[in-house]
Amino acid sequence: MKDSKYQQSHQTGMITFAGDLPNICSLVGLLCAVLAIYYAVLGNFPLAIIGMIWAVFFDWGDGIIARRMKGRTDEYRAFGGQLDSLIDIICFGICSAVLLLSYGEFSPWFLPGALVIVATSAIRLSYFNVFGLIDDSTYMGLALDNNVIILAFVFLFDGVFSETIFSIMIYTMCMCMAALNVAPIRTPKFTGRWFYVLTVYALGLTAIYGWILCSKFQ
Repeated sequence: MKDSKYQQSHQTGMITFAGDLPNICSLVGLLCAVLAIYYAVLGNFPLAIIGMIWAVFFDWGDGIIARRMKGRTDEYRAFGGQLDSLIDIICFGICSAVLLLSYGEFSPWFLPGALVIVATSAIRLSYFNVFGLIDDSTYMGLALDNNVIILAFVFLFDGVFSETIFSIMIYTMCMCMAALNVAPIRTPKFTGRWFYVLTVYALGLTAIYGWILCSKFQ
């Protein structure tokens, strides 16, 4: 009976799962993260932050779409959950680590911080995949997408402080958030109307960082 179930599952091609609407949304978020990594490596931090914040937007969006879809099979739900988790570690773990490394001009001193970010992201996502939410609206530890939401705001002050001081601030803040990601604390899951707040936030930051970019070329 078990073998027949696996045989039936393997009859569905991988690309078929990728064409599922929530999974398409997840993959668009991955595109935003890849662009963010690209621009972070180039040192274009405003564009990197824009990519990261929109990765959060699509991460929230795929869950909303999945919950509202009717007739979605258990296979598609399981695949979508795994895809979302793997993309999350890129969007919120690797992407944040590369941003930190790039802002630190890839100094070896920033390597431990990058490792901590990626390691805690992997630990948190593994824990969540096994145990899930505490209840319908409560996480254990700070959700990874909150790191990007906070980081995107703090980066608005880039230029207010010297590069050395700001890099120390970013490094310290990333380590504090990494600790909160795996801390035994309860944090709320932002759902419902919070998605509209995130939309306004993403649009507002895109406009601000776009203006910062334009001002640099004037």
